[in-house]
Amino acid sequence: MARAGGRGTAQRAARAALDKKAVDLTVLDVQRVSSVTDYFLVCGGKSTPHLRTIVDAIRTELKADGIRPLHAEGKPESGWVLLDYGDVLVHVFLEDTRAYYALERLWGDAPSVPIEG
Repeated sequence: MARAGGRGTAQRAARAALDKKAVDLTVLDVQRVSSVTDYFLVCGGKSTPHLRTIVDAIRTELKADGIRPLHAEGKPESGWVLLDYGDVLVHVFLEDTRAYYALERLWGDAPSVPIEG
């Protein structure tokens, strides 16, 4: 399957995370406020195993279309995992860690993207 572009990748990753009951998921279109990436997907997990399940689901979903992260950082045990897909940065946090970093506040000027499907 052809690559869907940043928005499509973000949508697929979001659906995979939601299928695993990710909490407080948001996708931000940061194209106008960041030179790093086009989209941020930020979501939370309720425990270390839950965080691992969400990350694994996103990786599996995108890998099915040959989309692999350029870089990954963090471990579920640390409370935060980053998957860098180039045009999409996926941040999966434990709830306390997410509150500490407050990425949505940092990128507050970026519009939210509705999750389709």
